[in-house]
Formats: sequence, C-alpha cells, structure tokens
Amino acid sequence: MLMNRIEKAAVNSPVRRALQRLYEVPALLRLAGGPLPPDSAAVEIGCGSGYGTRLILDRFGAARVDALDLDPGMVARARRRLVHRPGRVRLEVGDATDLKAAFGAGDGTYDAAFDFAVIHHVPDWRAAVAETARVLRPGGVFVFDEVTAHALARPSYRLLSDHPEHDRFTAGDFLTELPRHGLKVTGAFTRIRGDYLLGVAVKQPAAG
Repeated sequence: MLMNRIEKAAVNSPVRRALQRLYEVPALLRLAGGPLPPDSAAVEIGCGSGYGTRLILDRFGAARVDALDLDPGMVARARRRLVHRPGRVRLEVGDATDLKAAFGAGDGTYDAAFDFAVIHHVPDWRAAVAETARVLRPGGVFVFDEVTAHALARPSYRLLSDHPEHDRFTAGDFLTELPRHGLKVTGAFTRIRGDYLLGVAVKQPAAG
C-alpha cells in the first residue's frame, strides 16, 4: 500500500532520518551482534528514497543490496541518492510479497533482509514475512523495525496516514508469525508502550 503525501514527507524528514541513524540503527546493530560478515548480500523491503539502503551499506556493512519499493517516484529518488555506489545496489519497483519477480530471488539468496517500517503497509503482511524468510539463507538475519496496530489506532496516525484497515499486527502477532517461517527471534523490544517493535531474527536450517 503506497504512502500518502503527508507520510512521505514525514519519513523523508530530517527528524525521521536522525532517529533512524542515531537510535534505531545502533539498537538494531546491537541486537544483530554487529555488522554483517564481509561480502554479505542483503535485500531491503520498501527502500523509499534510499536512506535506509545507504545505512545498510555503510553501517551494517553489506557488500551488495537489492532494494525495492512499490512507488516508482521513491525508487527514482533512491537511484539519485545511491548513484555513487555503482555495482553495489540494485533498485527495482516491486512488491514485498514477490521478490522473485523483482530480482529473480530464489530460496536462500540473501545473507540479510531489512524491513525499516514497511511490512505494516502490506495488506497481506504474513505473505511478506513468508517471502522474506524464503529468500534468506540458513543463518541469515532478518532485521526489522515495525509500527504496530497499537500505534496505527492512535488518532494522529489515523488522521495523517493511510494503512490497511484489516489484519493489523501487534508486536506479539509479528513475533509469533516469524517462527512459523523458520525465523528464530534472537532479540527484540518495543518502545512507546508497544507502538514500535525493533528486533532481529535468524533463519533456521530446514528440518531434516
């Protein structure tokens, strides 16, 4: 589901970027145990204007990132932001529930997957989680920063932003869904009374 004009302005604001850079990324790096191993390939679901993609390269240490977004305008902005990273970033317009269509991503393609507050925009969010798990190799990490149903019910969110109205997830719902797709949560916490969920999960080897 595409963001409206107000939400686009909010996520691209200096305040949001400072929060991501100075608080969220350090917290997620601690949960992940530090940067990714050398030569890691990552995928980012919902890259927006590419600010998070740059953090994945510079702070998490990914060697290469495939990043997609539903909004062609955002992808165009990301291309401009990341023009000086030739060969390290592949950007496409696409759906988080079908990474094969966007990148030809097979099972176990990536060492890491990143969700910077995007899956709550996907009407079939469980399908997005399943697709993320599918493309992670065993031992790969899923790094997530999500907005929960508790936050989306607040008047400010309802007035200023557009989100799916049905099947919204709480922090507990999201954390319960991950193991169903072979993702073991290794660390997670909520902030602002459960409005936001940050965490890391690791893809487990297939049984047998």
